Amino acid sequence: MSQYYLMAQLPSLDGMSETSSLPITEDRFYELCSRFLNKKSLHRLSELTLCPPRDTQKTGSNLIDSWNEKEKSFRKALATVRAEKSQKTFDVQGEIFSPQTLQDVRTAMDYEDPLTAEQYITHLRLAFLETLRPSDAFCDEAVFYYGLKLKLLARLQTFDEVRGRENYKKIYDSILLKDTREVKQ
Repeated sequence: MSQYYLMAQLPSLDGMSETSSLPITEDRFYELCSRFLNKKSLHRLSELTLCPPRDTQKTGSNLIDSWNEKEKSFRKALATVRAEKSQKTFDVQGEIFSPQTLQDVRTAMDYEDPLTAEQYITHLRLAFLETLRPSDAFCDEAVFYYGLKLKLLARLQTFDEVRGRENYKKIYDSILLKDTREVKQ
């Protein structure tokens, strides 16, 4: 019953894009959830992540477990394709990727602009999350769906081309300087 009150207070995230401001912050979302969810659901919500660890355990939520498995597989596929491009190997521990996953990863890797590639990957994640959207809009799974979608949309809005280029240059320069120092020593 409390999910009805919670979900009725949450603004819709449908139709959001990189340029629209989010109608709610993650902090406000968690604050609202803390008033309406039981301890078990609140704990699951607090463990929602866009980057699940390799050795995640079952959470008790089909939506979260499906998200974690797909995201781990997608990240392994990304690492595999990146390694192939660098003529290196990456141990995927026997995992077999779907042809669609490999195609999506290769498409992302074909973008010359890292910002465009990251936006493409985030949109893929949003599309997958949409397949997990529960038909009951007032259940715990709907709250978890909303939380993951909010995290993805918030991530999209953190992308900044100027800052990204500055950070890339700093990282690249530090690699060059480190290599130079190692050669001199």
